[in-house]
Amino acid sequence: MSWVITAAVITATAAGVSARGQYVAGKQQEIELKRQAEEEKIAAQAREIERRQELNRVLAANIAAQSQAGITGEGTPASLALASAKQAGLSEATISLSDRLRQAQLRRQAASAKQAGYLGAASTLLSTGAQIASLGIKSGGGTDGGAT
Repeated sequence: MSWVITAAVITATAAGVSARGQYVAGKQQEIELKRQAEEEKIAAQAREIERRQELNRVLAANIAAQSQAGITGEGTPASLALASAKQAGLSEATISLSDRLRQAQLRRQAASAKQAGYLGAASTLLSTGAQIASLGIKSGGGTDGGAT
């Protein structure tokens, strides 16, 4: 009977270590993915600033070229500039949405990794409990201590 108890203790200890490892691995992956999402957010902000600066440079160059050519800000050049600004705004919105979707995907992956760690740990503990129970049954363990 003592070998059954020893086997049960060893099995339970191994299961505890394995379950803890799965939990920690899931938590670590969650942390890493959240960090990636934050890095993506910062990179998206930097890209947006660069795009806006480039747009401002282009618009300033257009205005300077028009004024040097003696074109007034009325009529067709103004409507072209407005259409160009609208198109740039749509492009900005699309890029911004894409960046936010990428960040959200990383956050979902982080939550999923955390959940997988929890489920793996729980599965290990449950299967170990079943193994320990089967050790007691195989050895004839019951309320009479295995005596028949």
